[in-house]
Amino acid sequence: MVNKERLWNHIMELGKIGESTDKKKGLTRLVFTPEEDIAKNLVKSYMVDAGLTVMEDAAGNLIGKRIGKNPDLPVIMLGSHIDTVFRGGKFDGALGVLSAIEVARALKEKDIKLSHTLEVVSFTDEEGARFSTGMLGSQAMTGNLDRDMLERKDDQGITLKEALTDAGYDPDKLTDAQRSKGSIAAYLEVHIEQGKVLEKSDLSVGVVSGIAGPRWFRITLRGESGHAGSTPMDLRRDPMAAAAEILTHIEAIAGEQRNTVATVGQFTVEPGGINIIPEKVSFSLDLRDEDLENRRIAEEKIKETIAEIVDRRGLEVDYQLLHNLDPVKCDPVLVKLALEASKKREIPTTTLVSGAGHDSLNLAGIAPIAMIFVRSRKGLSHRPDEWSTKDDCYDGARLLYETVLNVDRELQ
Repeated sequence: MVNKERLWNHIMELGKIGESTDKKKGLTRLVFTPEEDIAKNLVKSYMVDAGLTVMEDAAGNLIGKRIGKNPDLPVIMLGSHIDTVFRGGKFDGALGVLSAIEVARALKEKDIKLSHTLEVVSFTDEEGARFSTGMLGSQAMTGNLDRDMLERKDDQGITLKEALTDAGYDPDKLTDAQRSKGSIAAYLEVHIEQGKVLEKSDLSVGVVSGIAGPRWFRITLRGESGHAGSTPMDLRRDPMAAAAEILTHIEAIAGEQRNTVATVGQFTVEPGGINIIPEKVSFSLDLRDEDLENRRIAEEKIKETIAEIVDRRGLEVDYQLLHNLDPVKCDPVLVKLALEASKKREIPTTTLVSGAGHDSLNLAGIAPIAMIFVRSRKGLSHRPDEWSTKDDCYDGARLLYETVLNVDRELQ
């Protein structure tokens, strides 16, 4: 079986890379940075110790492989990511990669050779924090890559294409990472829940039934700059005041539908003077729902509301679609095998929906997928105090181990 102490030590060791000296600021490990490079080398050493043959594909996905008894069978793939958001925590993404490595090591130590080849993948840039786009590695692997994303810039004005090149990858060869449909028998991912369902149910783990799809926009409002003291209120074309009004409507519209969530996490104001009426305001919109139609309805209502406000205030509006993934359902056979594994190992569990997006969303386009969630303390994530206990992480990893054995037997 998996080794609880070793898994925990790996989580803590990897969690030091990119960590601020001020613990309250968490850790920041962005794609194509020195911190990510150090982390990948550490993970690579874990893979080697687990008996995996390690390589990188054209998108920078780190892949450890253990050949099965029947190499002609499609592979069983396990994975997640090791990049983080700004000021993130130790568990998001990293738990999935390290749990997968621990499963591979347990198989090696027990001298169990699967019929299927096993692949453990650390995907490139799942979070998208540096370039305001995400899932570069899994998009490249599944053929979903939008090449326009390569022109996105970070805060320093560096494009994703330039960062790829500087890191030693060829942006023109990203398609070399693509896998064909049917080449992957199953994709399984362990991840922290990032919510409160498991904690409320007093369960260490859960089996995911479906994943909400994220849709990201950059919305820009343009008005007219002016002097803060000499421009009467009734003569202003103030995009900042409009944005404030719009945000309250976004919150209300999302709240009308049970599983729709909407978040504005970025805001820029130009020219940004304390005594100047703004000329331009830009803000992000992250819109999600497990049901595609519900998400479409919410988006339509938001855009209708913005159109009315912009027209009334004499402004202009532009929309830039930054990222889009449709909701997906987890494979019912894999869900059943995971639930059977939980019974065998006497790990109480339940099924639940993922509100967060994951690389699994992309993999679902070419392979059956399933996810195992691990309880998050207070449901917190994407922040320094993100936490899952040692015992809960162990339950997630050993459930993954047993599920892999079930999948290997069932899908031959």
